[in-house]
Amino acid sequence: QVQLVESGGGLVQAGGSLRLSCAASGRIVSIRDVSWVRQAPGKERELVAAITSGAIANYADSVKGRFTISRDNAKNTVYLQMNSLNPEDTAVYYCNLKVAAVVGPVFEVVDSWGQGTQVTVSS
Repeated sequence: QVQLVESGGGLVQAGGSLRLSCAASGRIVSIRDVSWVRQAPGKERELVAAITSGAIANYADSVKGRFTISRDNAKNTVYLQMNSLNPEDTAVYYCNLKVAAVVGPVFEVVDSWGQGTQVTVSS
């Protein structure tokens, strides 16, 4: 099994910054593709940022230039640095990792999701 623990959400004023973390644990061989998605009340889930195992990053237009996705493979942790936050960024943020892991007697690529962390930006 693979477990993900998210941290770093909270309440911040417009213009402020937060850094989200997503730490993976278990019998991990490697972390492959990583993404952060968010869901605001009454809205569909939105892909915010993604980074490949080769560290190629992509961003939603709404966050480009403000958010940075990164990964520390040695710590099995991924991050989302969020700057210049505005109220439209208010949402629950989830990390999604494709993790190569040993699950029981076999090797699998596990699609893992964090528990979600609330980010609230006040105006």
